Amino acid sequence: MFQIAMKDASVSPERKRKADHIVFNKDGISEKNTVQTGKFTLNNVRFFDHELTGHEADGKIGTGMFSGKAFKIDYDNNQFVIYDKQPDLEGYQPITLLYDNEQFFIAGDNVIDDEQEEAYFLLQSGYSGGLLYSNEFADAKGLDKKLKITGEKTLKNSSGKSVVTKQGILSHFKLGNTVLKDVSAGFFAGDLKTQTVNYFGADMLRRFNWIFDADRKTAYIKPSKYFSEPYYKIN
Repeated sequence: MFQIAMKDASVSPERKRKADHIVFNKDGISEKNTVQTGKFTLNNVRFFDHELTGHEADGKIGTGMFSGKAFKIDYDNNQFVIYDKQPDLEGYQPITLLYDNEQFFIAGDNVIDDEQEEAYFLLQSGYSGGLLYSNEFADAKGLDKKLKITGEKTLKNSSGKSVVTKQGILSHFKLGNTVLKDVSAGFFAGDLKTQTVNYFGADMLRRFNWIFDADRKTAYIKPSKYFSEPYYKIN
C-alpha cells in the first residue's frame, strides 16, 4: 500500500506473505533494504515492523521512493510518474504545501454554518474516508451541532470509557480555486479523543490528480475522473 503520510516503509502483523528476509532489530526497525517495483529499484529503505495497513496489503511504502524528484499521482490512469525535470502543468493549479516531519499538509477552507474556516489537513491515504477533523477543531467549531450527522458508532475500552465516531456532511470545502459540495466529514466525540490533526483522506485524494514539486513546497492539482463520484461511506 502507498502511504503518502510517511517516507519509509513497514510490514503489517497481519501480512499473508511472511517477509522473513527483512531482519528487524530489537526496536522493530530494519535498515538498508532494497525495494524493486517494475524496473525501478530503491536502495537504503528503512522498514518498521508491526504497523497496520490497508485491506489485503502486506505492508506500506511512503514517499521516499520519489526523493529529490517531482512526482505525479495520476488517478485517471492509475499511475505514479517520476520526473527528472519540470513536468507539463497545463490545466493544473498550484497549492502551497507544508512539508513537516516527512508529511504533507495543505490548507483548505471549510464552510460551517455559513462561515468559512481555514484549517490545515494532513494528506493521509491510510484513511479511507473524506475529511476527518482533529478533536481541537471539532470542539472549537461545534461540529456536533453544526454538521448534518449521518452516522454514529460507539466503542468502549477496558476501562469503560467510550470512543464515539460521528460521520456528517460538510456543505462546501474549498481547495485552491476548486469547491467540493456535500463532503463526507468525520470527527470523534465521547470520553476518549485522540485525533490531533485533520485528515484529507483517500476518498478526497482520488478526486484530484496530483503533481508534487521536487522541493516539496508546492503541489499542483487537477480534478480527476473521480471528482464527482459519491463519497465513500465509513461503516
